[in-house]
Amino acid sequence: MQVRRDARLSDLTTLAVGGPIDRLVEVGTSAELVAAVQEADEAGRPMLVLGGGSNVVAPDEGWPGDVVLVRSQGIERSGSALTVQAGHDWDELVAFTVENQLAGAEALSGIPGSTGATPIQNVGAYGQEVAQTITAVRVWDRAEKSERTLAPADCGFAYRDSRLKREPGRFVVLEVTFELHPGAESRPVTYAELARTLGVEIGATAPLSDVRRVVLELRRGKGMVWDPADPDSRSAGSFFTNPIVAADRAVDGCPNWPAGDGLVKLSAAWLVQHAGFGRGTRDGNVGTSSRHSLALTTEDGATAAELLAFADRIVATAREQFGVTLEREPTAVRP
Repeated sequence: MQVRRDARLSDLTTLAVGGPIDRLVEVGTSAELVAAVQEADEAGRPMLVLGGGSNVVAPDEGWPGDVVLVRSQGIERSGSALTVQAGHDWDELVAFTVENQLAGAEALSGIPGSTGATPIQNVGAYGQEVAQTITAVRVWDRAEKSERTLAPADCGFAYRDSRLKREPGRFVVLEVTFELHPGAESRPVTYAELARTLGVEIGATAPLSDVRRVVLELRRGKGMVWDPADPDSRSAGSFFTNPIVAADRAVDGCPNWPAGDGLVKLSAAWLVQHAGFGRGTRDGNVGTSSRHSLALTTEDGATAAELLAFADRIVATAREQFGVTLEREPTAVRP
């Protein structure tokens, strides 16, 4: 466990905003993670757990207590089940599943961040989400002051949501267990853009390595693979979730997909673009990516306040024009 007092949140987040940290505590094991959380709680210091920093808008004023940086590593395999430490890089895990012919996460290639963050957000892309393969999440419950293992039903997974997200700060993820599908072929491809690029029909399969390669190509084309040399990747990925509305509230011209029970999912990217915030729209040091209107990016000198004000303008304009409220996907952290 290492403690520093010279760190800034802007250096630990992909949006590169955020002020100074009082105490940065870097942990390398789940035991160290629990100990760091307990120490902060017992001392009454504000505590923020941070993994890859890819889904966070960090506060300009910084953090007045402990930021616990999770760097635990390791994959334990038992047949087709993988138990993965919270700090393990997510894309490294996806690469491992493809190399070892385990299907179920291949379409989630290229997503930045740590494995421990994935059940909180129920991370998903290109027709897959982690809730489809997670069988257990081991956590430290700060309310009960004990370790617990949450089954999928306990996690309350929903579209880009979970109980862990709805009870912010309570659960600290220590490790995640996934049950995957042995074989060299992917799970059925359900996302139209991915199927089209692979040259397969919706519902068909493809070699795992092909799916990973194509997903990485698609994400890079949208600036959504983290690369310090790519200014379009200085983002939190998709900044807004696709709104789910009653079918009779679908917006004319906006792509939509069935979401069950008389609901449809609207394209947030279309709403952002048609609200007047197309690719490359800039406002000071923030704006939309030059390659994807759904990603908001920052430049040197940007602040969290500037970014959130720009996002609020998008939300207000889309609501006024289309009667639909866009919801932010990344978490705006407050001390």
